[in-house]
Formats: sequence, C-alpha cells, structure tokens
Amino acid sequence: MQANARFIHRVGRKLSAVLRGFARRDGTAAIEFSLVVLPFLALMIAIVETSIVFFAGQTLETAAADSARLILTGQAQTGNFDQNAFKQQVCSRVYALFDCANGIYVDVRKSSDFASVNLAPPVDNNGNLTNNFVYQPGSACDIIVVRLFYQWPIYMQLMGLNLVNMSNHNRLLTATAAFRNEPFNSTTTC
Repeated sequence: MQANARFIHRVGRKLSAVLRGFARRDGTAAIEFSLVVLPFLALMIAIVETSIVFFAGQTLETAAADSARLILTGQAQTGNFDQNAFKQQVCSRVYALFDCANGIYVDVRKSSDFASVNLAPPVDNNGNLTNNFVYQPGSACDIIVVRLFYQWPIYMQLMGLNLVNMSNHNRLLTATAAFRNEPFNSTTTC
C-alpha cells in the first residue's frame, strides 16, 4: 500500500515538473504544436481510412473467389441456389466487416465467351448504384462472371485524398471472379 502511494507521488512530481517546464516557455511550443497537430491528425486518419478501404476490398475479393467456387464446381446448381442462397454463402465469408444483408450486391452472369464479358460498374451517370443484378449460374462448361459490390462510406476527403467514386460519399468496392464452370455432371465434356 505504501509502495503504491510512493509511486503515485513520484509520478505526480514528474508530471508537475513537465507541466511547469511547458508553462515557463513563452508559448512558442504551444503555437508550434497547434500548427502541426491538425495536419498530422488529418494525415493519420486518412492513412487509417485508406488502409481499411484496401482491407475491405481484399476481404470482398476473397469472398468472391471462395463463393464463386460453389458455382464453378456445380454445388450451387445441384443445390438449387437462388440469388439469396448464394448471397448467404457470400455473407458467411465476409464476417463482421460488412453489413451483408443490406449492403452487398451479388451479380452472377453467364457469358458466351470471355471477350464479351461486361465489367462496367453498375453506376448511372449521376453516380448512383443501379439495381439490375441477376443470378445466372449456368450449367457445366458455361463461362460465368461473379461480381460482388459494396458501398463503403468515406469520411476523410481533404488534402487531395478522395476515395469517393459515387454520389453519396461512398466508394463502390467491386470484386470479380470470371471462370468456366467445370464439367460437374458425368455426361458433359468441355
């Protein structure tokens, strides 16, 4: 008990000595600190936000690759998945980082060949997300493109750093997986 009291007393003395030393100056340190602290904090917040956006994008890419495998191997087709069932598989792979029920959009399209795949973002001329998403998992040997979209909110928009690419101050994160379905039934060859 007495050791704790001595420790607290020593810390209090050192803290008061530091504060007295700061008060003895003519205020230049406080002025210099006030000039540096705002740009420094803004830069730190921008770095953290950019890192989180990249991490979220990578998480979405991993979820797209993992869930697309269900279509690639025919598990989604033989399991009679609809768009909601497939979205639940995606949601089980993104954990707590996203508001999956309301925020992730799933678009699965069959294509005639890889050259004709349309990868344009589903954003209109005003920067708003369109809602023309389909679910076409195809059959064996079909070319499929799985795309996941999420509107990530952006808070820091200064010093030339602007991650916003939509009208509502969000960034549209997109993850894509393009592949040819495996011949998952025994009668088909690709």
